[in-house]
Amino acid sequence: MATDYVSVTEVSGDGVTKEQVQRLARRYYWALDFCSGKDVLEIGCGAGQGAGILASVAKSFVGGDVSVPLLDLARSHYGDRIDFRHLDALDLAVPDASFDIIAIFEAVYYVPDLDRFFAECRRVLRPGGTLLIVTANKDLYDFNPSEHSYRYLGVQELSSELGECGFEVHLYGDTPVNTVSLRQRILRPVKATASRLGLIPNSMQAKKLLKRFVFGGLVPMPAEITYQTALNQAPTPLDPTKPDTTHKVIYCAACLV
Repeated sequence: MATDYVSVTEVSGDGVTKEQVQRLARRYYWALDFCSGKDVLEIGCGAGQGAGILASVAKSFVGGDVSVPLLDLARSHYGDRIDFRHLDALDLAVPDASFDIIAIFEAVYYVPDLDRFFAECRRVLRPGGTLLIVTANKDLYDFNPSEHSYRYLGVQELSSELGECGFEVHLYGDTPVNTVSLRQRILRPVKATASRLGLIPNSMQAKKLLKRFVFGGLVPMPAEITYQTALNQAPTPLDPTKPDTTHKVIYCAACLV
């Protein structure tokens, strides 16, 4: 049975942390300059929280996802404003060289065959096009993989594997671990131990309870981010030859050369 990813995706109205909303907004803010005036395809768009802001600057925008329930939520919010399509990341039903930008945010680890996916991105991107990836940082000692994930890429893997595919790679870090709350810093060793022992819950309801304990109060996940959702803080450039152990999130801009 195909996975619909609803169980691992926060959608409009779900209780999430303020940090989650800020991280969500910042990755789309980062993408805006890349997408301005371009033909943009977002893969793994989910319920489409970032679709509106990218579409507002792009020449054209398509949001694609393999999950029909999540696409239904996106369409129910945006109506005819956005072109949402049912797309498989390994077999994108779009013509060769049809997009300037492909974005995949917090979803690349759900792709079962990354070599095939990168080859598909090469096919779909125009010369000089850019693949934008945002992913959780697997090189943190308290990292906990998502349910249904296949493989996480850290700084070194993104640099080497995309480089071998003909991309020029630039890497950045977001959400430094030394800026999070004191409660989070104290509980990081607990999280690391719980992750190692397989004690982190998978259900959304259990995750919400855990987040309340670690982060305090929750806020509703917005249906659509705006320029006012969070402060726009630029990510930090990273050394592609070393694992990053100081940021929660990795940004990757891979330009096809």
